[in-house]
Formats: sequence, C-alpha cells, structure tokens
Amino acid sequence: MVRKLLLAAVLVFAVIQLVPYGWRHPNPPVTQDAPWPSRQARQLAVAACYDCHSNESKWPAYSYVAPMSWLVRHDVEDGRRKLNFSTWDQGEQEVKDAAETVQDGSMPPRQYTLAHRDASLSAAEKAELAAALEVLDEGDREE
Repeated sequence: MVRKLLLAAVLVFAVIQLVPYGWRHPNPPVTQDAPWPSRQARQLAVAACYDCHSNESKWPAYSYVAPMSWLVRHDVEDGRRKLNFSTWDQGEQEVKDAAETVQDGSMPPRQYTLAHRDASLSAAEKAELAAALEVLDEGDREE
C-alpha cells in the first residue's frame, strides 16, 4: 500500500512537470530604474524587493520545478504588475502603499524571507527602505 502511494506520488510529480506554466522566466528589459534617494536604499530594495518587483528577478533552481515554479512565476507576475522598479518611465507606479507594507512587515513576505535570508530586514532597514519609498512616491506625484 505504501509502495503504491509512493509510486502514485512520484507519477503525479512527474506529470505536473509537463504543465507549461512556470517554465519560462522572462526578465524584460529595464527601461528606467527607480530614482533611489541613496545607494543604501537601492541595495536594500534589490535584496528585499527586486526579485518580484523588477525585471531583474533571480530565478533559483526550485523556480523550475512544479509546483514551486507555478507559485514563483505567479508571485513575480503579480509583484511586477503592482510595482515594478525597472519600468519607472512607464506610467505611475503603485508606490504609495509600498512604504506602509514594508514598515508593517507584510513585505517582503515571510515565505520569501525564509528562502532568502538577505531579504530579511531589521527594524532600521525597514525604516530606511520605507523612507526611501516615500521619497519615490513624492517624486512620482511631482511629475
């Protein structure tokens, strides 16, 4: 019985690898990076945000294996749709709420920081990144 269940699990795992969603990992060109107020703020954003909120995503090995590939691809597509630091010249970005989500700890999400330790931000780093996002939001409204 256990053997049959194990065989079925392996078979299901093999079959879901054939689902084409999540295979491709596009990184469209960067048209204009966000005008970060400091190099340190940009470094924090790159470590904590850019994998989902830019066209400079790094695609780890697990992002090529279903079902993780589906989750990662969905998160990146959703993140880029909401806020993309690589297309700053292409219309208004939803940066208004970004500072608040960083400050309250909902971004970067826990499931991301578990796999990406460098994305875990200290309280001081959260405050610095949130302040930089507020500056970006003010600059975005001025244009």
